[in-house]
Amino acid sequence: MAVGGAGGPRTYIHELVDIRGHRRADYLQHVTANWGPIGRVERGQRCFGVWATVGSTGRWPQVVNLWEYDSWAALARNFEVELVGGGLQDPALAEWWAAADEMRSGGLDRILVAPGWSPSIDDLCAGGERGAAGYAHETVRLRPGAAARFLDSVHEDGIDAYGAAGLRLIGAFATAMRDDDEVILVWSFPTWSTWADFEVGTSRAPARWRADRRDLTVAWERFLLADAPLSPLRTGRQPDVSDRRPLS
Repeated sequence: MAVGGAGGPRTYIHELVDIRGHRRADYLQHVTANWGPIGRVERGQRCFGVWATVGSTGRWPQVVNLWEYDSWAALARNFEVELVGGGLQDPALAEWWAAADEMRSGGLDRILVAPGWSPSIDDLCAGGERGAAGYAHETVRLRPGAAARFLDSVHEDGIDAYGAAGLRLIGAFATAMRDDDEVILVWSFPTWSTWADFEVGTSRAPARWRADRRDLTVAWERFLLADAPLSPLRTGRQPDVSDRRPLS
């Protein structure tokens, strides 16, 4: 799928990570402060967002990580560095992996591609996007081949429809390595009452907009997210080595 700017589309690794027991706070610290600076320097990888799933709305305990790359070539270089050694993991990160394995039990990853109009994490931080009460993460499953058309509709009038209900687009992405049949949307909301009004339908615009896309969609799922303490959408910057502290 050819979506993105003239320099090629930004690509993303989208991770759904299942957490062991009560280790979510430790994992949020480990994946931001203990990994984020390494990924940025050694792999050209930026932390777009790290969130905890709001358990009452989805799988728990779970963390969602979203990592941003400039292009497919940048993502390929990441895999060249990572998939080495007998364990197909960067040997230099053996200590990091060992600590992470104590806190997580598995998960599901996607490769995502962003259209050129979807903001990068640098765009969001420069624009002062921070302090959201929470986020709505939408997985939209579509008829085969409909992802580009659906994303066009998000850009043309979906952003305004959700904006009428007080939600702001954080990112819009097509899932790669599929039949152009899935889109991920992330929206922020400033207060929990804004979210409640959105679900009740105080503003009818989002519901009408979704209904008008029934010819493209197969299923639509939404769950909620909360920022990790060191997520760039909370702090306005990338995690830094100065943020590191001992894990419990």
